[in-house]
Amino acid sequence: MNKRKSFVHNVLKPSKTPRTDGKTHVQDEEEVDEEDEVQQDHSLSASSVGDIGVIESITLRNFMSHHLLGPFKFGPNVNFIVGNNGTGKSAILTALIVGLGGKATTTNRGTSLKGFVKYGEGFADIKVKLKNRGNDPYKGDIYGDSISIEHRITSDGCRTCKIKNKIGHVISTKKEELTAILDHFGIQVDNPVSVLNQEMSKQFLHSKSEADKYKFFMKATLLEQMKRDYIHIKQTKALTREQVERQEECLKDLRQLFLQKKERYERLSALDNMRQTLEDLKKKMAWCLVREKERLVEQLMEQIEKEESDCKREEKLQLCQSKVTTAEKRLQDIQKKLCTLREEQERLAEESCKMKEEIKVKTKALKSQEVVYFRAENKLKQLEKEQCLLQERIHKISHGGRRSHETEQAQHLKKISAFKKQLEKLEKESSALNQEIKDKQQALLKGREEYDKLSMEEKNIQVSLESKLKRKKQLMASRSNRLRRFGDHMPELLESIDKAFTQGRFIKKPVGPIGACISLKDPSLAVAVESCLRGFFKTFCCDNYRDEKVLQGLMSSYFPKGSRPQIMVCPFTDRVYNLQGRGVHHPEFPSVLDCLNIENPVITNCLIDMRGIESILIIKEKACARRVMQGSRPPKNCREAFTADGDQVFSHRYYTPEHEVLVKYLGGDPEAEIRLVESELENSQAQLSRFQLHLVSVKEDIQFMEEKLRSVIMACKKNQESINKVKASITELENIEEAQAEDISSLEEDAQENEQKIESERRNVKEAQDELKEHERVLSSINQKYKDVKNKMEQLSDETEQLKEEQVKAEAVCSKLDQTLKILEKKLEDHQANIQTMKDDLSLREEEMQDCEAKAKEICPVRQQIDQSAKCIDAEITRLRQKISTEESSHGDKEQVIREYAEAHTNYKSKSSQLRDLRKFIDRLDHIMIDRQDRYKSMRRSLSVRCKLYFNNFMMQLNCCGSMMFNHINETLSISVKPPGQEKNNVNDMRSLSGGERSFSTVCFILALWEITESPFRCLDEFDVYMDMHNRSISMNMLVALSERQHLRQFIFITPQSTSHLPKSAHITIHQLQDPEREAEEE
Repeated sequence: MNKRKSFVHNVLKPSKTPRTDGKTHVQDEEEVDEEDEVQQDHSLSASSVGDIGVIESITLRNFMSHHLLGPFKFGPNVNFIVGNNGTGKSAILTALIVGLGGKATTTNRGTSLKGFVKYGEGFADIKVKLKNRGNDPYKGDIYGDSISIEHRITSDGCRTCKIKNKIGHVISTKKEELTAILDHFGIQVDNPVSVLNQEMSKQFLHSKSEADKYKFFMKATLLEQMKRDYIHIKQTKALTREQVERQEECLKDLRQLFLQKKERYERLSALDNMRQTLEDLKKKMAWCLVREKERLVEQLMEQIEKEESDCKREEKLQLCQSKVTTAEKRLQDIQKKLCTLREEQERLAEESCKMKEEIKVKTKALKSQEVVYFRAENKLKQLEKEQCLLQERIHKISHGGRRSHETEQAQHLKKISAFKKQLEKLEKESSALNQEIKDKQQALLKGREEYDKLSMEEKNIQVSLESKLKRKKQLMASRSNRLRRFGDHMPELLESIDKAFTQGRFIKKPVGPIGACISLKDPSLAVAVESCLRGFFKTFCCDNYRDEKVLQGLMSSYFPKGSRPQIMVCPFTDRVYNLQGRGVHHPEFPSVLDCLNIENPVITNCLIDMRGIESILIIKEKACARRVMQGSRPPKNCREAFTADGDQVFSHRYYTPEHEVLVKYLGGDPEAEIRLVESELENSQAQLSRFQLHLVSVKEDIQFMEEKLRSVIMACKKNQESINKVKASITELENIEEAQAEDISSLEEDAQENEQKIESERRNVKEAQDELKEHERVLSSINQKYKDVKNKMEQLSDETEQLKEEQVKAEAVCSKLDQTLKILEKKLEDHQANIQTMKDDLSLREEEMQDCEAKAKEICPVRQQIDQSAKCIDAEITRLRQKISTEESSHGDKEQVIREYAEAHTNYKSKSSQLRDLRKFIDRLDHIMIDRQDRYKSMRRSLSVRCKLYFNNFMMQLNCCGSMMFNHINETLSISVKPPGQEKNNVNDMRSLSGGERSFSTVCFILALWEITESPFRCLDEFDVYMDMHNRSISMNMLVALSERQHLRQFIFITPQSTSHLPKSAHITIHQLQDPEREAEEE
């Protein structure tokens, strides 16, 4: 960070001290002497002081209660801002603090920046323009003669800064640049000496402790910054001294190590003979490798020549190719014959189909003719039978007597009377049997209804028993894995989902089942929550439809199509929906959402979307649920409620579950649930046994009633048959009685007419018989032709089968030959490839041999005579290396020893030099700090004496006695003021002064600090608000006099009082603020 500048008139001023950033800057004694000379000269030109850091103008927009203020162009020396309350005087001072980077709390006008934005506006703008001319401008080549600082404050408290040059180009937007500018100009907006607002001026003297006043004095004179720098230097010096002490201990170890390395270096002896022998062996080894490579190349060349001279594979391949050609030709001949036979078969099959259709037609015609023939023959037989009956009747009538007819008639009447009595008795029995059948049918119907009802109840108990058995199985499985509560295959499904997600098949990993992702805050509400959520416990959530398809594919492996878990598609978010104004809030009863612990916001949002859990209440008692939901208007945003027993309550409806709701998914202790389910299983099994015994008894009763009913029905049928027989007998006898004597002549005419019909029908029978024989002859001829065609087709089929067998054999031969051919071709290719591989290997070996020979020549240009194998030479080299290594391990490698000795010597020298320099530096720093402390105390004493004198002189202008007591040991500053006439009074409490006297005292203290400190501008806000005209006049004269003495500094005074009594001067600029227009606000 750049240095802050401070200038003090006529006294020794503090040197430029940088802010402490974790580094210590120490100046040499020569630099201190140079600074003293500069401080004593104190020769600053007017332009270098008066034109740097002075405020040129300030402009406000939408700031506090003002739409637009400014631009205010301030004069270079004295500026008075005058106006009534509400005109924006204090707003200008507040904007100056904020515009130069100050905090909201520094202004004493608010705690947050957003409070400075005008009501109803989105932002506020502040523009402050500073002069940048003189001998020491801040980056003059970049910013030019002025720097514009523009701040924008948004309604949510955010602040952005733009720093522009003279022509308006944005140079920077960083706070660090603004801080650097303020440091360069020596501006401290948080220092009341530079900017004193109205609130601080009220509480300045009587609200601050003596220690706070002393700190204020130290901060205003930059002595506090110097003190912090000196403390930091002392701390750094102490740390450095500790490091030096630690390094001295390390230096002893380094010296010991250096001596050890030096001793090894001096004791090191040469191992040249062994190394020379090793080099000779390496040369022999190089040429031995060359010799072995040459032998490998010779062997490869011999193998290649041998393989190239072998022609057996080509001969076998040619022989096989000729066999393949012959077999393929024979196969083609067989295929041609087969084609010819197939064409003949197709022609015969077509002819056979036509003949078959013709046989069907002829057979149908034959059968029709047979029907005609049989009808005519039957009619002839019937006519002949009728003719015989007519002849018998004619004969009977012509030979019978009247006497016999009367006797038969009497017998017939007697029989009819007996049959009628029998009929009456049978009809009474029939009515009794019918009534008995009705009674037994009603009893059987009731029995069957009871059986059906019992069967239904048994089925319900069986279903309940099966569900409990399944529940027990799930609970037993959930002992080791809670997920099995949601299905036997749920753990495997989740493993598949994890694996698919790892493989990248999902864009976002599905979440579920929902029941596994939630838990209850109160376990007693499990039935109510399960009744509410019902089918959502096994549901999965997907982010998109692509993931849904992938998940459906995974589910199909574990669940049948009709019982797969439900999938909800909703975009995944990291936050739960904002339910403000949507959810139900009741002082006594929680919502379903309040009862659940849900870590994943995706699950929460899904249940809110699909079930609306934020608007469903849980009310344990039924009566309370009815009272809350149906007694009056339901709570706001409440759609429904559930009781502890699972009852569902609406505003006008109430539903109770048909069966008892069992806790399946949200149970806490599996063992307790297993015991409960086992007890329920025992009760259900006992109930099922009782129902089964009752069912057997009812079934036996039904079977007994069915037997009785069948016997009664059989008796009724037999009775009805008897009635029908009796009625038939009566009818027959009555018909015989009613018959009259027939005329023989009419019967003879009928017989003659019937005889003519018989002759005609005999001719018809003869014609039908002849036509039938013709049809049989034609059908027999066609059948014979059909048989001939079938025989020929069978013969062709046999020939075809024989040819097919030959074709299969020929194809097998061809296939076998093809395989043999391919094998031979593959062997030939492999042989050629092997030769080529060997050639490639030969070329590689030759290259390796050449490379090996070149390397051997590099090692030893003259070819060595080798009388040993490479293995023997390698063993000798290994032995020598081990021996050299053993020697080097005891003495050390020569280069390594030299290198370690050099490193140890260098480290020891370097550390010694560093410690020597650090000791000198610390000693020199001690002398410098002693001198600086003396100068610091002298400056502090001088500044405090000057501040006392200035304060006393200023108080004397009001005929008051004022004094300041500095205690630099305890760091306190006490100020005493005695009004006129009370100089001898010992009471010097500031609270005994009037408001005007206290304001004047404040002005005097500020003026005294102004006399001993420097900054580009000074600001006072309503310093004269409690003064009378006399005190105000004196204060004004003092301020104007001070500004004339310091005409190169800028002063900004804010007052609501009139400035008409001020003298006319070119140094004084008065800014009169207009009263704000209140009409718009009142409207």
